[in-house]
Amino acid sequence: MKRIFIFAAIAALAISCTGNKEARVMARFVPERYDDFIFENNLIAGRFYGEALESCGNGQITSPGIDVWVKTPGALVANQRYVDELEHGKTYHINWGNGKDCYKVARSLGAGASSPIINGQPALPATNFRSHEILENTTEKVVFVLNYPEWEQDGVTVSLSKKITVTPDTYFVKAEDTYTFSGDSLIVAAGVNRHIAQNILYAEKLENDRYAIWEGASDQSIEEDPDSRVGVAVVVPEATFNAVTEDGGHALVGKTLKQGEVFTYWFGSCWNGGDIKTAEEWIKLVSDFKE
Repeated sequence: MKRIFIFAAIAALAISCTGNKEARVMARFVPERYDDFIFENNLIAGRFYGEALESCGNGQITSPGIDVWVKTPGALVANQRYVDELEHGKTYHINWGNGKDCYKVARSLGAGASSPIINGQPALPATNFRSHEILENTTEKVVFVLNYPEWEQDGVTVSLSKKITVTPDTYFVKAEDTYTFSGDSLIVAAGVNRHIAQNILYAEKLENDRYAIWEGASDQSIEEDPDSRVGVAVVVPEATFNAVTEDGGHALVGKTLKQGEVFTYWFGSCWNGGDIKTAEEWIKLVSDFKE
């Protein structure tokens, strides 16, 4: 696990080169853990799944979905969670005092990914991201790109370049998705998994260009946590539709793109172990959000 210490040294050097200012954002590729790509600010954290996870054995996942890592506000925690998990067997699925991974993605949009909508359903990529690039990396802002290679759904071919901007003091992250596709136009939506199979949905609101949900912890396979609540949301400026899929599995907010147009939106999350304690607080925060 030498790479973990290399990354830690790089992070320390970055802080020293910026006048000892402590970073409030972070994003990096995590090759030591199945090619994850993690991102974090002082309020939220999450990750995207990489190539190695597609063939890792019992836990293989092919999904563009965003995984939420709930955390208490303040210090960055993701790097330490990887060290604890991989070197000390201290799983990040248990809350050791500053949050954990208690969100279930599976093959879905998770907590705010986007995808084409074909025949009324999300047309998810055939693979996890295959390449990445960090465009900007400071103590106050990280910008990175994930690339998903071409896939085909019902005669439509699509590829995706996903640009993510992470800044501090907000529960939201900006996404700028560039789709290349066959044909003149493509219906695209940002969405969230409603986890109806677990019957843990407590509150939701579809509102013009946004959707908010408040639900129980969807992954309690390691640690039972019946009181844990997670809020997720998407906001899509100038959206032309918002709806729940016929099977109830996703809430979608989107619009039609022409060739060359960028699908810009925000996705957000929170945890009742932090500053947002109730469904009412979360739904109001989402309703009041302005990009």
